Amino acid sequence: MIDLNELSQLVAFADLGTLSRVAEEFHISTPSITRSMQHLEEAFGVPLFLRGKNKIELNETGKMAVAAARTLLREAETTVRQVQEFDARQHTIIIKSCAPAPLWELQKDVNTQQPEMMVSSAICQNREVLSAWQDGSCDMAILPFPIEGAQPFLKENLFVCVPPDHELAKYEALTFADINGFNFLLRTELGFWDTLCREKMPASKFLVQPDAMVFEELVNASSLPCFTTDYVRLRDYPNRVNIPLSDEESHVTFYLAKR
Repeated sequence: MIDLNELSQLVAFADLGTLSRVAEEFHISTPSITRSMQHLEEAFGVPLFLRGKNKIELNETGKMAVAAARTLLREAETTVRQVQEFDARQHTIIIKSCAPAPLWELQKDVNTQQPEMMVSSAICQNREVLSAWQDGSCDMAILPFPIEGAQPFLKENLFVCVPPDHELAKYEALTFADINGFNFLLRTELGFWDTLCREKMPASKFLVQPDAMVFEELVNASSLPCFTTDYVRLRDYPNRVNIPLSDEESHVTFYLAKR
């Protein structure tokens, strides 16, 4: 039977040119490499090398064997990866969510109910979540609208968060029309919320910050408004005022679909 490690050494010989360099590459002795090449010739049942007094090189059959070995090694790597990915998939729950808050809640539930499972999650746009659910590439999907088989999972309402001396702080409620044109601090990976705010506020500019600690520092040091929701208000900034948005789109019910 052909040994894959010996095939790897054959390919290395084709690339490196000498048995001694192959021995260095594989951290074994040159005689061991010589024996490996002999084993391959025995396995194939044909000579693969032209041997001179102080030189060894591939013959035409050997060159063909190298090409076949490259293909076989690639296929072997692919096979190993596929088996590993299949096994990992049996122990992994894949979640696609359109927003962070329902994802956080769902992860807590899954970790409590199925502690033996790993969770792989991502925050995506609605169309990406829906596509992953439809093509079967996720086990759970969270969307801001109902789909077949989904159940209401979490409600979330959007607020504007401003310093108490900000001109918006005097309002008891706001609309997207009211805040369109104001520049906002914005976190990344907000999914559905990010898209909604940008669509409703085309005249606004957004200072986007991916790092949570840096974002918090910016909020504390800046007079720029930011967004929050009733889900995270307990972790909001004590020196800021939270003003609810009254638009229908700012009051969202998230739906959970599970296989």
